Amino acid sequence: MAFTRATGKHRRPSRMQRGTARAAGVAALATTGVIGTVAAPAFAAEPAVEQTGLTPVVTMGGTVAEQIDAQAAAQKQAAEEAAAQKKAEEAARKRAAEAAKEAKEAAEKAREAKERAAREAERKRLNTFVSPISGSYVSTGYKAGGAVWSSGSHTGVDFHAASGTPVHSVGMGTVVEAGWGGAYGNQVVIKMNDGTYTQYGHLSSIGVSVGQQVTPGQQIGLSGATGNVTGAHLHFEARTSSEYGSDIDPVAYLRSHGVNV
Repeated sequence: MAFTRATGKHRRPSRMQRGTARAAGVAALATTGVIGTVAAPAFAAEPAVEQTGLTPVVTMGGTVAEQIDAQAAAQKQAAEEAAAQKKAEEAARKRAAEAAKEAKEAAEKAREAKERAAREAERKRLNTFVSPISGSYVSTGYKAGGAVWSSGSHTGVDFHAASGTPVHSVGMGTVVEAGWGGAYGNQVVIKMNDGTYTQYGHLSSIGVSVGQQVTPGQQIGLSGATGNVTGAHLHFEARTSSEYGSDIDPVAYLRSHGVNV
């Protein structure tokens, strides 16, 4: 039998063979992702290049590859968990911001509602009329006749009141007279907001001044017996002007404004 190469004879690989072996080694390394020297005992030592003329090819055991895969999977899971946590935190911040906004809007609406209610209550209070003497009654009616009145009849009504009883403005208005009024004694005349006038006579003292704004129920003086009187009481008139003789029925006037007289 003929042989082209002696048995047991080693020749130095040709340049083509060396290149082929080197390419095969690089391809193997690229497949495993590991290039370099790995210390024993993980890898078995190969004969030196000088001895064989071959480029060493490093292979990786299954255990190391599994560890790398596990590490990669753990890193991926950690990244996914971090992303999920960040997303949850952003959602929580968004919910908190929305809740704060809703709370602020609700508080603002509540404040506005409270202010509207307060304004409405004040408007109603200012448009309310009251009796000039709390808990009193009419002792002498409107247009009652007698020589005691210069006009021959009573131009207002008398409310029963002991001297020193608080006298109140029946509604909101402006004081146009505050002082001595002849037969009316100490008097106060108020121009009401609706354009009518109210008069309070025979006062023992006056507590307001001309030009002063008054509100319903505000004390303007104390009842008494000044002027042309036979005893302490409050003379109350309602007028269409500030002048004497423009009087209207005081009881009807008060009742038309909701006062129970």
